[in-house]
Amino acid sequence: MITTARRPRWPACRRCPAIAIDLGSARTRAWTAGRHGIIDVPTVTGPDDLAAHPVQRGTIVDPAGTARMLSRLLAHRIPKDAQPVIAFTMPVLSGQQHYTTAVGALQMLRPRTVLALDSVMAIALATGADPFRPLLVIDIGFHLIEVALLADGEIMTARREARGTRDLEDSGPADLVTDITAVVTTMMRDDPLPQFVDALDRGPLLAGGGALRPELVSQLSAQLHAPVQPVPQPHTAAVREAAEALRSAQHHPSLGPHLH
Repeated sequence: MITTARRPRWPACRRCPAIAIDLGSARTRAWTAGRHGIIDVPTVTGPDDLAAHPVQRGTIVDPAGTARMLSRLLAHRIPKDAQPVIAFTMPVLSGQQHYTTAVGALQMLRPRTVLALDSVMAIALATGADPFRPLLVIDIGFHLIEVALLADGEIMTARREARGTRDLEDSGPADLVTDITAVVTTMMRDDPLPQFVDALDRGPLLAGGGALRPELVSQLSAQLHAPVQPVPQPHTAAVREAAEALRSAQHHPSLGPHLH
């Protein structure tokens, strides 16, 4: 995990273009330096009639397919002789295997450096929230729910649930809200940290595609008895913070004048 602590501005490495990536189960979002806007495409390999999903429930299940997809999406945006600095987000509790698999898939882009960020921490920082104060972050993605308690600049405790807005096709929002409430309740029971009370009083941050559904926001607020707050542009918060982290990392002296 990295944060966005500001560093002095050294001359930029001209051959280290910055790329930020949020690789989701349903959508892949990327930001590249020097271009306006965020790339937002389905996380699929192959044409529409043969589309396969290389990421499922927050896990990379097809590393080769993931590599091909990222190469097709981003390779043409990288100068031929460049080595990009890449930051990518990881779902909470992903572990070493996910990191290793993701870094392996990114090798097709010939990176100089690869930085990994916890998605829940990235979401919090993207809002300008103080990560040293207790904060509950809930990320409702298409296939995955992530819940984390942040305090003192780190993740104190976290859970993930293999459900998401995709499951609304089979059940109503009330079922999904009940599942999320159960996750939070279980966390408070298993890890009875005093920061939970302050975080709920402060109001959980809600991100992901689920934050765009008003019925989920209102029902979750009622169930948690807390003022749930959707973050601005909730579906792109993580990749935006990854991009902000790169604005610092790209100027770090370790990337060196020998690459100019």
